Amino acid sequence: MTLYFSHDECLSHLTPYGHPERSDRLRAIAWALSDEAFADLDQRDAPLGEDAEILRCHPPAYLDRIAGAVPVSGRRQLDADTTLSQGSLKAARRGVGGCVAAVDAVLSGEAVNAFVGCRPPGHHAERKTAMGFCLFGNAAIAAKRALDHHGLDRVAVVDFDVHHGNGTQDLLWDERRAMFASTHQMPLYPGTGAASERGAHGQIVNVPLAPGSGGAEMRAAYDEHVLPALRAFAPELIVISAGFDAAADDPLAELQWETADFTSVTRALCGVAREVCEGRVVSTLEGGYDLSSLGAGVAAHLAVLMEEAR
Repeated sequence: MTLYFSHDECLSHLTPYGHPERSDRLRAIAWALSDEAFADLDQRDAPLGEDAEILRCHPPAYLDRIAGAVPVSGRRQLDADTTLSQGSLKAARRGVGGCVAAVDAVLSGEAVNAFVGCRPPGHHAERKTAMGFCLFGNAAIAAKRALDHHGLDRVAVVDFDVHHGNGTQDLLWDERRAMFASTHQMPLYPGTGAASERGAHGQIVNVPLAPGSGGAEMRAAYDEHVLPALRAFAPELIVISAGFDAAADDPLAELQWETADFTSVTRALCGVAREVCEGRVVSTLEGGYDLSSLGAGVAAHLAVLMEEAR
């Protein structure tokens, strides 16, 4: 079984007019998943993430600072890109809670895999810094939940968002039990993700892709670097930071992936999961700002997850 976690409160994280990370992203996904192909998808409300889960990756002072910055009305800018509105903290907690619930369901054997379709995204949130539209490091929190609560020895996080997951890298830099692998356009925001960035224990794999790269270059990067590293690490769970902004029509970057490429990368990662961890995958939404490409990409990603879970 494949589980899908989301929540209407994620629509209440309001950003300025014209901001690419907007509520319509989730509406586009909901429309894509209304197709009869997803009639059997088990859709559930993402619970609110508890403080203890956020504190697996962020210090108490950071959580207090975010909570204290939430406006009573209107919006407040944390930086040029990252906005808080009255509903932002609850929305972000839904992302954390969805990831925790997904990890628990997959590791208990209730589901083979799960996808968390919440916003704001998380992979740019560093230990003490909100940035790049992100407040809490959802993927890293999912990994730490699996390691510290469930007692796993090895978890891998793989990020195929077009932007480097600097936050996930920061949160897992010193964690020898967690591998982090990322493919991303370079040069591009946030400017991190060079191949030389290897982590405190050599457990980080960064594979920059040149602007204009398409599916062929992506598959070569995975075949030559990411998949062999995953097999060697042999994680007991794979967490995917699933960004869909590598799509050719996305306004924020210059990679040229087609919908079939999201199918391909998902199938490749699920193939390794079958080999090393009984197919156990938890995926969480990151970027994707062209609404049509986002809906199609998520649908393609979920179709593979559902196929793997049958």
